[in-house]
Amino acid sequence: MMNLLDQASILRFHDGLIKEFGVASNAALGWNKQAGQEARFKILSGIGMLNGQSVLDAGCGHADLYAYLVKLYPQLKYYGVEQIPGILQIAVERYIHLPEVNLFEGDFTLEGLPVVDYTLACGSLNYRNSDDLFVLKTIEKLFNNSRIGFGFNLLRTIEPADGFLVAYDPSYITAFCRKLTGKVSLIENYYGEDYSVFMYH
Repeated sequence: MMNLLDQASILRFHDGLIKEFGVASNAALGWNKQAGQEARFKILSGIGMLNGQSVLDAGCGHADLYAYLVKLYPQLKYYGVEQIPGILQIAVERYIHLPEVNLFEGDFTLEGLPVVDYTLACGSLNYRNSDDLFVLKTIEKLFNNSRIGFGFNLLRTIEPADGFLVAYDPSYITAFCRKLTGKVSLIENYYGEDYSVFMYH
């Protein structure tokens, strides 16, 4: 679904952040505040009882979501996919020795993904794309890849608008999600302009 030009723009964006802040920094991932990352993780961790379940982190970055989840769900089986090699390497160095962690390089919008109980996408659906339906197509793909549920977050507005990230009206997103399943939850008012959506089979 993501064409080569869209991929290249994402790689350039993060390459610039890596050069400025270092590959191991949260800023390399596009997080400008640690509090925002933790607020999003807290919401996503509530999608269900994840102990003993398999979870795919779509756009896993440094696999920081795994470090957060495993404290709550120590029997979690974690899969992380990341398309930026340098960023993924940090995750590999930190976690690949753990038997419950599986990490692989790739674009989750294109790659064949392992079917899991839950899929989570934290901040990885906010990139602008040349296909206006990209976010909807990706939501459908990741939901269908999940046996139990899919959780993701998006931005309601972006100030100032930078042209690279895109915001979506929650009513537009949830209306589409309800075409796929009647079990949709919208979570708002936990951090800035962020909101999360949970979809269940």
